[in-house]
Amino acid sequence: MKFCITGGGTGGHLMIAEALVEAAAQEGHEAVFIGSTSGQDRKYFESHSTFSHVYFLETTGVVNQKGFAKLKALWLILRAFFASRKILKKHNIQATYSVGGFSAAPASFASLSRFIPLFIHEQNAVEGRLNSILKPFSKRFISAYDDKSPIKGYPVKEEFFKKQRVREKIKTVIFLGGSQGAKAINDLALSAAKELQKRGIKIIHQAGERDYERVKKEYEDLGVDVELYAFTKEMPLLMTKADLAVSRSGASTLWELCANALPALFVPFPYAASDHQYYNAKFIVDNGMGWCEREGRELKEKLIELLDEDLQSKSRALLEHSSTDVAKKMILDAYKAVNG
Repeated sequence: MKFCITGGGTGGHLMIAEALVEAAAQEGHEAVFIGSTSGQDRKYFESHSTFSHVYFLETTGVVNQKGFAKLKALWLILRAFFASRKILKKHNIQATYSVGGFSAAPASFASLSRFIPLFIHEQNAVEGRLNSILKPFSKRFISAYDDKSPIKGYPVKEEFFKKQRVREKIKTVIFLGGSQGAKAINDLALSAAKELQKRGIKIIHQAGERDYERVKKEYEDLGVDVELYAFTKEMPLLMTKADLAVSRSGASTLWELCANALPALFVPFPYAASDHQYYNAKFIVDNGMGWCEREGRELKEKLIELLDEDLQSKSRALLEHSSTDVAKKMILDAYKAVNG
């Protein structure tokens, strides 16, 4: 069967696309990718991927644009829509999976216009604008946060599950600022570093490339030993070493932590669209699997308070909630839906 996987812009969307194409290949299916020249789509898939073909069309986001910029964005989407129709026809695509993001719009609408079944994965607790528009026309709408979703869980790479373990006591804390860094989390780590050192707790810290030098110097000035990274691809290994995470609550990181059964104090990015990071974290908190504090609150005091917590109940809840092979289930479900 031939799939089109579309969407992207940010790493969270693209990691789902990557998980889906790998699952499709394992099941003997072919998949092409339609993304954008904007965002991180090319970084992920241009030089190497499991996709048989990759296409990057000129598009930009529409939601935050005004005036002429908005008209231009809509014009680019319209032009990409016609280009997507040609690509879908050329490859005889039988099903399209949208992973969200503005770059999903042209191929998603093109699929509907060609009567190709559209499947959607919503990565956040708050539905994206595009997904809300497309949802009524989709064959399936998959969400880890929705009890009505026909498939529960979130596509996470198998390596995050392989070394999952139940945490009981905090011996190591990992601070995750993401590839771009999160100053609030970096500052929290630095403010708590002396107290963590005093308690014999090790620190792992991904500071982000932009803030790395400042953070490195401040740790040196504090005289605190730390395992510090600007960016690393060894996240499964680092998460496994840790007993507590302090992190933003973007969907991919949140569910990777869940897969590893690593409890976290989430500090949502306050400017995320529709405040979706807060609602992602709220889902975890409401299900007794972690903690959440708004940026600007007494974060250091909250973190110190958590150091004496019994992590076992939170970690076990994460373990029970995590679901393997979600991407494979999504591909198999789409195949059955199309082929009866």
